[in-house]
Amino acid sequence: MVKHTGENYYISTAIAYASGKPHIGNTYEIVLADSIARFRRMQGYQVYFQTGTDEHGQKIENKAEEKGCTPQQYVDDVAAEIHRIWDLMNTSYDKFIRTTDAYHVRQVQKIFKKFYEQGDIYKGHYEGWYCTPCESFWTDSQLVDGKCPDCGRPVTRAKEEAYFFRMSKYAPRLIEYINEHPEFIQPVSRKNEMMNNFLLPGLQDLCVSRTSFKWGIPVDFDDKHVVYVWLDALANYITGLGYDADGNSSEEYKKFWPADLHLVGKDIIRFHTIYWPIFLMALGEPLPKQVFGHPWLIQADGKMSKSKGNVIYADDLVSLFGVDAVRYFVLHEMPFENDGVISWELMVERLNSDLANTLGNLVNRTISMSNKYFGGIVENRNADEPVDDDLKAVVTATAGRVEEKMKGLHVADSITEIFALFKRCNKYIDETMPWALAKDEAKKDRLATVLYNLAESITIGASLLEPYMPETTERILSQLNTKKRDYADADKFGLYESGTKVTDKPEILFARQDLKDVMEKVEEIRAKQKGASGEAASAESGKADDASAKAGEEKQEIHIEPKDEITYDDFAKMQFAVGEVLECREVPKSKKLLVSQIKFGDQTRQIVSGIKKWYKPEEMVGKKVMCLINLKPAKLAGLESQGMILAAEDSEGNVTLMTPEKDMPSGAGIS
Repeated sequence: MVKHTGENYYISTAIAYASGKPHIGNTYEIVLADSIARFRRMQGYQVYFQTGTDEHGQKIENKAEEKGCTPQQYVDDVAAEIHRIWDLMNTSYDKFIRTTDAYHVRQVQKIFKKFYEQGDIYKGHYEGWYCTPCESFWTDSQLVDGKCPDCGRPVTRAKEEAYFFRMSKYAPRLIEYINEHPEFIQPVSRKNEMMNNFLLPGLQDLCVSRTSFKWGIPVDFDDKHVVYVWLDALANYITGLGYDADGNSSEEYKKFWPADLHLVGKDIIRFHTIYWPIFLMALGEPLPKQVFGHPWLIQADGKMSKSKGNVIYADDLVSLFGVDAVRYFVLHEMPFENDGVISWELMVERLNSDLANTLGNLVNRTISMSNKYFGGIVENRNADEPVDDDLKAVVTATAGRVEEKMKGLHVADSITEIFALFKRCNKYIDETMPWALAKDEAKKDRLATVLYNLAESITIGASLLEPYMPETTERILSQLNTKKRDYADADKFGLYESGTKVTDKPEILFARQDLKDVMEKVEEIRAKQKGASGEAASAESGKADDASAKAGEEKQEIHIEPKDEITYDDFAKMQFAVGEVLECREVPKSKKLLVSQIKFGDQTRQIVSGIKKWYKPEEMVGKKVMCLINLKPAKLAGLESQGMILAAEDSEGNVTLMTPEKDMPSGAGIS
């Protein structure tokens, strides 16, 4: 394998908004970024990994007032909690920036003034709809059912004096840049969304200051205004490196900028691929090489709610399963583009099958047999047989496969490749049957070679696993009494030192969990959440309105109205397949319909569906959906529909599309 010694690599997460404790969906991003940073270090890169907290804005000012403390005291507490969780998850960041840090505040003021002096910012008045949680302004046409199009929450009418940034001045240049750098926005569906919905229709000037609240960075030449939180927050990627708007940037900045990767949630990709690049153009600085908008990790049984007691936090998961089990789950269960699902039940299933059985049992069996048959001495006696060749081929090819997956940020697939190695080792044990070899003294050399091949294979697999499960790697290699394999040698077989003595007592890496026992502990966690939620509500002195009370109620059980029974022959007549949405648009004059062009293998079909209330056209592009494709074509709103997209509906009428659990090719059959 090729090492990248001396090459620099800068990766960042979006800084976490300091409005409250992050749940596991928020925590996923820092773990994902950490796995990429660790993998790059393993390849030999000199990595700079930055994360932090976004601490200004009206929402935080409001929360501090509710709590009866200053905004600074409020963000100090929340930032400390975020810092604790990031450390709990064993993330190896190099810099934790806070937007209340004095050096950041000063540079944002200088940047704002520079924009103003060069004519990129002008003063005017803003009137429109404002979403406090998203810190975003919207026009009438952008609202969805009168609510924020990003988060679905209520918006309020706002009118105030503000400074505006001339976005249109730089839009043509940004469009040209995106066209010339197809790798800049990933996945491709996110790029299409930004181009088609924002840039090509024409970019509006952006509000970059506020006067209706005070908790923000003051505009130093106009003290009525504070800098709009997004301009403030986005600048962290350069201020944390030592950027100086006066031209005296640090050597670290010169070394690592432009960033190789901004890793952000898909909901904030617009800010990072339109506003941020334009700000950088105005500063005369190079653009980041890539922005990746990752999908969400969502709760299996619906939206997380503190009042329901169903919010899943990283520290609760760790208390039951351990850090590396949680890291494994959130990294392995997230598809490249589609949202991933988490639940306590799924955690138990993956821990028992993948971690306890496939990996833990493999390591335990190998070390136990080495102790039982050879006193713990692992020796290569070169008694190879043809069955060994396939094992070695799989093991030596794994590093290349992992590298290829990581090159495209297919992190879940890279872990799958490593576990394919471990599964091949388990199969090798079944093929060679060491317990049978041990009964024949004449096959002692063969038995020793089999156990050596297993120890070497596990060493390579464990070394490749380090970016994703660092503690597990250390524990495995410690039991094998060896060091992590250098990345340059990860595709070479036979470097485990013959004659090495493994540990006398193999450690159980992952103990199997009983679902019933786990769920009893989960109920205790949920009870505490509900209790904390109740205390908070009480402290509000009855401020919660009927709507918020209703939001805390459990959904009603769904009553299934039985239909006539069908035979298997009836079912067999229906043809289901996985389709990939290539294009999607609204049906003119329809409040319910979207029309999609969906690829099924070597053919494309047009399907009209009544999902406009729950999905925007740009969200559909790139999705893999499950469809009925031999439904007789029908005309809907004057358009021919050549199939049906499958969806689920709850008791409140909320609809979600049925998508494959793992990435499947378009045209894959469903049975």
